[in-house]
Amino acid sequence: MKTTPDPAAAQPMRLAPIVTPDAKFFWDAADRGELVGQRCGACQRFRFPPRPMCPHCHSLEREVVPLSGRGRVYSWIRPVHPQPFGFAEPPIVALIELAEGFRIVSNLVGIAFEDVRAELPVAVEFEATQGGHRVPVFRPVSAS
Repeated sequence: MKTTPDPAAAQPMRLAPIVTPDAKFFWDAADRGELVGQRCGACQRFRFPPRPMCPHCHSLEREVVPLSGRGRVYSWIRPVHPQPFGFAEPPIVALIELAEGFRIVSNLVGIAFEDVRAELPVAVEFEATQGGHRVPVFRPVSAS
């Protein structure tokens, strides 16, 4: 007996990001599979999350720059109650310290919760969401 694949099973469960005007450049790049950041055009410091004014020098100048996509796990947690919407299993939520020197909240994939450790080297990849968008997530990489 031949079975037909369930089209709902292939659809991403993860919710699409909420796109604000200040962060649209970030989510547009994620949809293309690129990790970008916002840097102050005056003092050259990164600002994350994206915002119109530099919190350091108060300049309104800003530039969008590509990021390495490499970092290390700074902290992590697995929310279990209430059940996270859009996930078959509770995700690993991690604070990633990027090589560029600032931190981003994302999910860890490809590792068991029990195997996560501080300073674990990770690299970005992108996962599909509902509505055809993509979001950055991080996967462990070998230390070599």
